[in-house]
Amino acid sequence: MSAPRKLKHLQVRSPPSTEPYRPHARTLHLPPYAGPPDRARHSATLLEALAKAERESRGDRDRVDIVVQGAEHGLYVEFESPAGVELKLDSLEDKRKGIELVAVRIVEARDQESVQRATVFVPDGQLKHFVKRFEEYATQRTQGGEPRHKALVDRIAALHRATLRALWTDDPAAYPADHETIWWEVWLRRHDGHELGRLMDFAGKVGLAVGARRLVLGDRTVVLVKGAAANLAKSLDVLSDLAEVRKAKETASFFMDMSAAEQAEWVADLKQRTVSPAAGAPAVCILDTGVNREHVLLREIIAPEDAQAVDASWGAADGMGGSPDAGHGTEMAGLAVYGDLCPLLQSTEEVRLRHRLESVKILPPRGQTPPDLYGALIAQAVSLPEVNNARRLRVFSMAVTAADQRDQGQPTSWSASLDALAAGRVFTSYGQSLEYLDQADPATSRLFVLSAGNVDANKLQREHLDLSDLEAVHDPAQAWNVLTVGAYTEKELITDPTLAGWSPVAVAGELSPWSTTSVTFRDSWPIKPEVVFEGGNTAHDGKNIDFPIVDLSLVSTGHQKPLAVSYATSAAAAQGARMAAIIRAEYPEYWPETVRALIVHSAAWTQTMKGHLPPGRRRRTPRALVRRYGFGVPDLDRALRSASDSLTLVVQSSLRPFARGSMHEMHVHELPWPREVLVGLGEAQVRLRVTLSYFVEPSPGRRGWKRRHRYASHGLRFEVKSPSESIDEFRKRLNQKALEDDEERPRSGKGSEGWDLGEQTRNKGSIHSDTWSGTAADLADRGVIGVFPVSGWWKESPPRGRNAPVARYALVLGIETDAVDVDIWTPVALQVGIPVEGLVVRSQ
Repeated sequence: MSAPRKLKHLQVRSPPSTEPYRPHARTLHLPPYAGPPDRARHSATLLEALAKAERESRGDRDRVDIVVQGAEHGLYVEFESPAGVELKLDSLEDKRKGIELVAVRIVEARDQESVQRATVFVPDGQLKHFVKRFEEYATQRTQGGEPRHKALVDRIAALHRATLRALWTDDPAAYPADHETIWWEVWLRRHDGHELGRLMDFAGKVGLAVGARRLVLGDRTVVLVKGAAANLAKSLDVLSDLAEVRKAKETASFFMDMSAAEQAEWVADLKQRTVSPAAGAPAVCILDTGVNREHVLLREIIAPEDAQAVDASWGAADGMGGSPDAGHGTEMAGLAVYGDLCPLLQSTEEVRLRHRLESVKILPPRGQTPPDLYGALIAQAVSLPEVNNARRLRVFSMAVTAADQRDQGQPTSWSASLDALAAGRVFTSYGQSLEYLDQADPATSRLFVLSAGNVDANKLQREHLDLSDLEAVHDPAQAWNVLTVGAYTEKELITDPTLAGWSPVAVAGELSPWSTTSVTFRDSWPIKPEVVFEGGNTAHDGKNIDFPIVDLSLVSTGHQKPLAVSYATSAAAAQGARMAAIIRAEYPEYWPETVRALIVHSAAWTQTMKGHLPPGRRRRTPRALVRRYGFGVPDLDRALRSASDSLTLVVQSSLRPFARGSMHEMHVHELPWPREVLVGLGEAQVRLRVTLSYFVEPSPGRRGWKRRHRYASHGLRFEVKSPSESIDEFRKRLNQKALEDDEERPRSGKGSEGWDLGEQTRNKGSIHSDTWSGTAADLADRGVIGVFPVSGWWKESPPRGRNAPVARYALVLGIETDAVDVDIWTPVALQVGIPVEGLVVRSQ
């Protein structure tokens, strides 16, 4: 039987060893491609295509009777690769000449092999840049005998003048007909600061409407434009400012018409047993429809000044104006404070709350939310509580997602804004414009807990796992820095006599039928959701699916009645935010990155989930299962406390990954370690869990995600010393700069055996977690861990004034043993130098 969890986690405050870092050389090549058989003919074909594109552009420009003051003239050219081949994107632009890669997309070809298409803006007078390369390709050779510019020109199958569709980086099927009016999300190239004015001038002349909100992300300004494709397309002949166009986002509708037994006396009894939090306690800030703060269970938890709205005319209360979404924010509030009310209402025990509530209404009070620039909306919403109470620790919780899943893991303006806010980026407001500044302040990093989004209610089916695996998480839940929460369920008992003959769709411990996943994401995108919380179940009678079923749902605070049922990923996310706030109350010195790490670190798969694993203990966990369940179901006790036989170490540190365009430094942590105890346990089985969490700064333009156009500012990785190598060999295995002159890299093992996921699966996004299993004797000599950088856009394009930006990270390590009467916690506590008697956690 495991020891009780009543001991505090141990924070390692001794600094790591910081070393100059250079990774060992790896030879990276584009996949081999033979190239065209006749290069002279290929060159001539491309030169003629370039000349044709220029003629078409100048002809259309002469026919368009629209003049916009200050507009730069130029040509958009679309380059297309052969099927199954990648373009050499870096060679398609030259910023010194104003030639800029603006959009990259993948298109399925007729033979099912994809082609890559890249759109490049070329200023007037600069087509000669490509003319010269195409001519030299046909007439000149390198010293090795290859055609000049071979890597670039071989991989261009065709080129032509780009249309508006070439700038469309959204789902191809969502592109509108020429005369269909939609809201567009227009991404403008920032180069002289007058881009928005020129767009407004152009829009007024062709009958386009421009949205009020603007968002500035790095070298892009994002704005909404309403109109037909035929009118917006004329901008390519008049303006040089467009970079990308996408379809504007609309929020999903929530199922608000839920019933629950009116048990007002139960609510009153619970209120009598509840101890309210202190005024200075951390808070969960609900970004939703507002909160009914007069609810008996909420009125002492949320102060009047802590309930706000993005637009003051909406009012801060939930339901003002008769919104069809009314009540959702109040449901989220109850779950974010109390969790599922059902067991609390039936209990007689005291409930001691350790965190408060804040609310910002982000949805208008009437009707469906129109398309909006949600990145700017959320940035504005986040600022309200921070201005109101700058010193309060808080967790932001949002269960509002886009209605579609077409982004498939790709960043959007909405998800990138959340990543920027989480990383501590600050923004400045110019009327309706919000500009994210280059300088991020890690001290103001923020923790966001988001719902993954629900599967389409019209598609619910008994084979729910097949559906969830095909339904991708909804924007903005793909954001790298947020904690995305999916839903699982333990609810399978139906007692309602009117539902005789109905059965639960999901078995206990399985993914909820409502949960979306990242199974269909490209492998390079983050694992989403990272964790799953209770989200309820649906029921079937053999033919039909029904919901909500009170027995299969959670109970929360109601908008008009004392109680309401709640379910799906929104309910799960609110519970995730609750856990995060409780951790912040217990460990106020822990960063948002650390709180996220502890939640993921505490998560485990249920036995039902494990039932999908292939036979054989040493087999790696399949990628698709990790992208379905994330890291599993978090455990609050495990996230808050250690035990004598279950030790958790916490490290908070920072390094400079790059300087002057090169890798800069790495860390080596020689950790306080229960070595003698582990040696004594010999062949007993133990587990080591490692979780590395950090926040990246985003660069969201869809320009191929390579080199200077990478989305993430940086990446970090961890490596654990193997028992067969010395610390010096370990350093040399990771770091080329640790080698002496003419010394070869040690051939000592990487110690990759025994990990559940392995580096290929775990090294996605900005949180990496994995578990090693083996003998205690083996683990005894693994108490050294390296943290080192991998590339990001900081390396190729450092932020202005930040040649060596700092990246901070949280590292959480856990050791568990099933051995009886073993104490691995006390020896480490003594090494850390903290009095043991002061580290016992009071009961919740």
